[in-house]
Amino acid sequence: MNNEPMLELSGIVRRFEQGGTVLDVLRGAELTVRAGELVALVGPSGAGKSTLLQIAGLLEKPTTGTVRIAGTDVSDLDDGKRTEVRRRSIGFVYQFHHLLPEFSARENVVLPQMIAGVSKSIAKQRADELLRMVGLDARGSHRPARLSGGEQQRVAIARALANAPSLLIADEPTGNLDPHTAENVFAMLTAIVRQARVGALVATHNLELARRMDRVLEMRDGVLVEHAAAPEAAVPEEA
Repeated sequence: MNNEPMLELSGIVRRFEQGGTVLDVLRGAELTVRAGELVALVGPSGAGKSTLLQIAGLLEKPTTGTVRIAGTDVSDLDDGKRTEVRRRSIGFVYQFHHLLPEFSARENVVLPQMIAGVSKSIAKQRADELLRMVGLDARGSHRPARLSGGEQQRVAIARALANAPSLLIADEPTGNLDPHTAENVFAMLTAIVRQARVGALVATHNLELARRMDRVLEMRDGVLVEHAAAPEAAVPEEA
């Protein structure tokens, strides 16, 4: 079975300077996410989870350290190359779906493919396939306003997978959903990660979901600490 690393972070340091004060948010974080694996990222607000996700998603550069996506060192790429890697190899899902309201569900999944240079006909076929995977093949012509919250988030997941990425980065993907809907979206996300062999890094405050992922990493004092199960102490919800 292909179990290669989709994301590798080595010795990640992120330092900010404000008014002569130096703040080390990340102090040598280490992380590997493999194909078909879901890794939960937990920790209180302000611990550095968002900074780590930004670095993993090539939206921000570390002060020092190495970032590899699907085995390729992307640490020193210029902005143009980083954008190419994001477009080709990384999918993003956020707490709020950020779908384009003037376009249908299908069009929201087609657009990132066309931006990446895929023909419209092939992009439509891929979009229909992904919408079937998330159980929305009958809702493809509907705009986001006509979809429920859970349906909108499922479209967002389909869009994140549109360009067949190696890595999926999800920031509170069920945080804006009621418990029942969150459960359904998480189950669907898990099934797709397994099927597509994507590596998934999922930041969450939902410890119930975190415990059901393959591994749980807690951000603590700028480094990542692995738990056999989620930490016993509850992680506070963000205000």
